[in-house]
Amino acid sequence: MAPPLITVVLPAYDEQGQLKECLDSLLGQSFREFEVIVVQTPSEHCPERLVEAYELRDARVRVLRLDAETGIGRARMAGAAHARGQYLLFLDADHLLPEDAFEAMDARLAETGEVDVLLFGHNREYRGKLWPGNAAELLAATGPGVFSPAELPELFGAPPLAWDRLMRSGTIPAFPDGFYEEVSAVHRSLLAATRVAVLDRECVTIRRRHTLHPAGSEGATHFDLFDRYESTFELLGAQPAEAEPVTATVRPHLFTRMVRHYLFVFDLPGCLTRAERPQFFQRAAEHYKRFLPHGYRRPEGREGIKFSLLASNSYATFEVAKFSRLAGGRR
Repeated sequence: MAPPLITVVLPAYDEQGQLKECLDSLLGQSFREFEVIVVQTPSEHCPERLVEAYELRDARVRVLRLDAETGIGRARMAGAAHARGQYLLFLDADHLLPEDAFEAMDARLAETGEVDVLLFGHNREYRGKLWPGNAAELLAATGPGVFSPAELPELFGAPPLAWDRLMRSGTIPAFPDGFYEEVSAVHRSLLAATRVAVLDRECVTIRRRHTLHPAGSEGATHFDLFDRYESTFELLGAQPAEAEPVTATVRPHLFTRMVRHYLFVFDLPGCLTRAERPQFFQRAAEHYKRFLPHGYRRPEGREGIKFSLLASNSYATFEVAKFSRLAGGRR
């Protein structure tokens, strides 16, 4: 029996009661050569009966039952270790797919041949409103060819999401423990890729306004984000000498993404306590100074003002001016 084209790895963490609709959207796909590995943990937010019902209903659904509670990163890695598909897609319970999403991916791969990463578009649905993903313009401008990250370093400026791409089996990097586990994993995957292609259409809808990960391992905090970007920049710095031209073009895009991500978390209500905010801002300012590319040009407008205040570690001015309301929410 031939292996499926796609393995979906889906942690069963379902705090908002959205897992059923996610599974229904997967099993309703017009393209049928896929499997779903649902990773079940003892968490009260992982509905065991629902998962068992889908396992009995459709042979394409396999349940991987873990004995201990884990973060999303470990759950994803456990599922990936049991995958049989040629490509892996990492989803969460609050994702939905149109019924022809896998069919479109299959058709695109038939055009490109084997790739390391296939990127596609997504949108967000929240309270009846729909927003395009932040990488929509970049994907639309990419064109139909196959390329390497060196040929399109702008990809490192896109939000590092694990669920807006297929990754080729055998190339999946480790997802670390804690929050924001996909940041360094996505960047490692791109840096290691030699063949990348784009499917310029929206294949996933995320049913929340902002991208915050549903569960981290014990001890996870939003300060984990600093470790993720530090890991990425260390990996970038460790590239061989012949990769220096690539490193130089990637660095400013990655730096912009890092700063935007830090400001996004700093701005988003509920992420940081009042006591944590000065420390988070200072850590972000330290990374700004440490990883600033030579000759870097800040964004223009209000976003550029925020970058400037962070660069000068001007926490008091940032807070007093309420700059969190300016150019806010961009991730």
